Amino acid sequence: MRSIRPVQKVIDAFEALPGIGPKSAARLAYYLLNVPQEKLSKFSEALIRLKKDTKLCSLCFNVGEEEFCPVCQDESRDKSQVCVVETSLDLLAFERADGYKGIYHVLGGAVAPLSGIGPNDLRIPQLMARLKTGEIKELILATNPNMEGEATAMYITERMKEMGLRDTVKVTRIGRGLPTGADIEYADGQTLTRALEGRGEM
Repeated sequence: MRSIRPVQKVIDAFEALPGIGPKSAARLAYYLLNVPQEKLSKFSEALIRLKKDTKLCSLCFNVGEEEFCPVCQDESRDKSQVCVVETSLDLLAFERADGYKGIYHVLGGAVAPLSGIGPNDLRIPQLMARLKTGEIKELILATNPNMEGEATAMYITERMKEMGLRDTVKVTRIGRGLPTGADIEYADGQTLTRALEGRGEM
């Protein structure tokens, strides 16, 4: 039996989110139904403002509030070292690990032909443009250690070869500590730090 219409709409909205099944969606909807209206209004306002108050960084495509994200604005960061990640969640995971002092480039996903995502659907052209400036000395490929992540890393290295960038930029791949098939955003800080320390040249 389906829930009453207003509740069902909220359940459907939650169910559309990644990782939320029907039971979890129903629990969340009924939880919100019992929350005081003031808290519910604050929650809904925060959701409304989410897209309005955020923007993508003009340089690395991380989520921020200004033209450049806090990482790119930080003068103490090593601008010659760029860590390439699939999503802003992966970037957040590395920042929580608190061992990396360079900057980032967020691709916006990984090459996945079966899902219709090719290299041109990612921010690889923007990465190549950054590399051509000559300011980057090391590129750390920190895509997920799964089939899509590996294919993305290989495509980037091949593209760099075609553009003659391999002679001027050192390319490394995150190493030990991350099991094959794992997602970076779920790894703990120590594991990510070890993965960065154990990176190898490609």
